Amino acid sequence: MQTLEEKNDTAWLDNLRVVATIAVILLHIVAPFALKFGKISTADWWVANGIDSLVRFCVPVFVMLTGALLLPRVHTLESYLKKRVARIILPFLFWSIIYIIHFLTRLPSSFEFTWQTISKIAGNKLLTGASYHLWYIYMIIGIYLILPIISTWVKKASEKEIIYFLGLWLLSVMIPNSFLKDYIPDFNLKYFSGFIGYLVLGYYLSLKTFNVKFATAMFCFGVLATAFGTYYLSIQKGSLSLDFYQYFSLPVIISSVAIFSLFKNLALKNSFLVRIRNLINQNSFGIYFAHILVLFYLNKYGINVDDFGFLIGIPLLTFLCLSISFSIVFLLKKIPFLRELVG
Repeated sequence: MQTLEEKNDTAWLDNLRVVATIAVILLHIVAPFALKFGKISTADWWVANGIDSLVRFCVPVFVMLTGALLLPRVHTLESYLKKRVARIILPFLFWSIIYIIHFLTRLPSSFEFTWQTISKIAGNKLLTGASYHLWYIYMIIGIYLILPIISTWVKKASEKEIIYFLGLWLLSVMIPNSFLKDYIPDFNLKYFSGFIGYLVLGYYLSLKTFNVKFATAMFCFGVLATAFGTYYLSIQKGSLSLDFYQYFSLPVIISSVAIFSLFKNLALKNSFLVRIRNLINQNSFGIYFAHILVLFYLNKYGINVDDFGFLIGIPLLTFLCLSISFSIVFLLKKIPFLRELVG
């Protein structure tokens, strides 16, 4: 099959990356409140649940963007590992060190700081993630390591073979997480499972065109199914159910496919917004790394949803977190020896 560059421009992918970046920030702002099912007011929980459901596409879309841009590319293995994997590893190590230092500064004064205790903490943090959002980086490193193999297959595969692969992937992620697992034998489809499906899906969808109304309806359905499905299962369970929030739940897959397809038909023409888009897009990787640290200090110094209320607090915190994270990354990149480390 052909490459994305052979078919059309990629400006819409930049638009989508910026929206996904903002969506990640929103998710990390509202998720703590969505987790408080039965512990906060029903109205507040529904706001959090609705926004959480609305932005669940963020991580799948990031992986789909990778597939759209990097499949199928022809690289020698050596140049690929040097250019792509190293480009992730360096910022990952840089920000991991920052988050480890941040963790150490919050330990009680009674903690015994020795080279042995610090190195043990640092080692554990690097193994498990110096911050909870860095799980994505571990996952994407794995995706990048296997991408040359997938790229070679995609380049030679027919459209039918790609659809067949995506069908098996859909079964592999749906069956274990649904009632179907009680009625279908375990065919051990784990080899087709995980985020690799989103990678191939992003490539495939980037070459297709969807009706705007249909894509919009799909997105609305996916969001509503996530929100109401979460509510229904939580009522049945008596506590919050995370089943519909999973990145491989059918509603989240649907909303991710829909917004990816929808953005192919949306153009950004306002010159001011295009400049803003470009600035955020160029620094989106660093913003992802930095935003949790920024949220921590915003909350610490009283700029939080609890104090401002949902109506003001959520948009205010989102705007401030995005702006400050961008500013930090933008300024750090001005320092020559940090440019490649910031992301």
